[in-house]
Amino acid sequence: MNRSKLVQQIRTKQNYLCVGLDTDITKIPKHLLDTADPVFEFNKAIIDATKDYCVSYKINTAFYESQGMKGWESMEKTLYYIPETHFKIADAKRGDIGNTSAQYAKTFFEVLPFDAVTIAPYMGEDSVRPFLEYENKWSIVLGLTSNAGGNDFQQLFVQTKAEGIPEKRLYEKVLEKVASWGTPENLMFVVGATRANDLEHIRSIIPEHFLLVPGVGAQGGSLEEVSKFGMNHDCGLLVNASRAIIFASSGIDFAKQATIISEGYRNEMSGYLR
Repeated sequence: MNRSKLVQQIRTKQNYLCVGLDTDITKIPKHLLDTADPVFEFNKAIIDATKDYCVSYKINTAFYESQGMKGWESMEKTLYYIPETHFKIADAKRGDIGNTSAQYAKTFFEVLPFDAVTIAPYMGEDSVRPFLEYENKWSIVLGLTSNAGGNDFQQLFVQTKAEGIPEKRLYEKVLEKVASWGTPENLMFVVGATRANDLEHIRSIIPEHFLLVPGVGAQGGSLEEVSKFGMNHDCGLLVNASRAIIFASSGIDFAKQATIISEGYRNEMSGYLR
């Protein structure tokens, strides 16, 4: 899906919600455990319950890979069940030497028809470049994450040899450098919702790029603040909510509760869109 189609979906559906399918089999309602594929049956119900209130789904591959071949099959069936109108993200956080990254890119862009994949940029341009070679596909690079350990490296100051040029934090250098490798048509960045105070500054560095923003909902991020400081002229946001939606209930009403929560997000987002 290219940028214009993604923006069109956001405008038409009046939301920028991404539903995270971080499907932990230990949290699936018990009445589904006797089915042939509990994970897929759960995901299928969640997708049916939320597709009218979101524009994107993010599949966290770790929850599927940990189940071996069966989990991989559940992920693939889930991917194909998502409507073509929705932007599909593989939250895989890949990134390796060039020839290995090329195989990862083939996995998520050719073998599996994802629109985007999350990437860790630590190994540099040659680890990201193979993903950027695909037309109408997106690389979503980790920028400023919301986990506590993110401060171990991301907030460190990077020294500069030039006099009069202020030091920059590592995440700022990452945003600037990675942005030069691609364009706002094929690059997004992950910025945690609990970093909402930094969003205005981040927008001064990458004003045109889309941001994938996790952390709203169960992690306590503010949708209002993210929208206020992170939105650009094309919206430029995909705000992810996972546990707050998919595990809103552990009973037989789990899908109904997912509808209620996602509809609430949609209604709030509609008010912020301009």
